Amino acid sequence: MAYQSHHGFCSPIALRMVLLLVGVCLVCYILGPPLYWRLMGDFAASRASCAQCTCDCPLEPIFSLPTGHLNYSLADCGKHDPEMNEEMEKDNIDLLSEELNLLRNVSHDNIEHTKASILEARKTSSQYQKEAEKCNTGMETCEEAREKAEAALIAERKLSELWERRAHEHGWKEQRRSYL
Repeated sequence: MAYQSHHGFCSPIALRMVLLLVGVCLVCYILGPPLYWRLMGDFAASRASCAQCTCDCPLEPIFSLPTGHLNYSLADCGKHDPEMNEEMEKDNIDLLSEELNLLRNVSHDNIEHTKASILEARKTSSQYQKEAEKCNTGMETCEEAREKAEAALIAERKLSELWERRAHEHGWKEQRRSYL
């Protein structure tokens, strides 16, 4: 019987086609919106024939149907007015100073939080050091007691050997019973 090769669910050619399709879709997904908006911006710029606006611009829709030209939004209104630019500049300075104050407050809060965390860590460290000292003291006490017990055991064995030797000298014979 001949060995048949199975490559799974699809052939290598189909797999390459699927990968190519996924690649093309990713490229379109990534490059599509910027290209679309660039083309629409070029189209709008070529069609625009708007003169300079004054600050009292009327509210009009962005696309005016009767005249057919693209009208810029109210954000562009007063763009070339020096008084409006000065006022907008003041607003930017106020906004920047407010943002700096907020950043200063946030950094101050972060410093306070860090100081509190450090203080808490020091307290915890101190507690652990006290517990470690207690443990070390307990270990030293246990070690001293073990050494004393070991010395007492050695003295007791020597005394036992002395008594056993004396007992042998007086005629004592060791009788061991074996239990079966």
